[in-house]
Amino acid sequence: MGREAKSMEIKKPQQAANRQFSFKRMQESVTEIRGEIDKITWTSREELLFYTKLVVGATFVFGMAIYTWDLFTQTALSALSFLLHLIGG
Repeated sequence: MGREAKSMEIKKPQQAANRQFSFKRMQESVTEIRGEIDKITWTSREELLFYTKLVVGATFVFGMAIYTWDLFTQTALSALSFLLHLIGG
């Protein structure tokens, strides 16, 4: 147990030294970020418009399908309730 505590004490100063602010490290990070942004291939305006219309259309179609299914279920349950009311009194 004594060894574990000793090894933890040694690691703490090393971790603190690694966390120190360095302008050079920040500058390297910014350079790397710019390099990664340059690698991005952006979609064209036409592609973006096409996919936007596709998503809006699919959302509308699925919304209408859910609405229709809900209306059907509601009607079926109302009819069943009416029939049970007629039979049961």
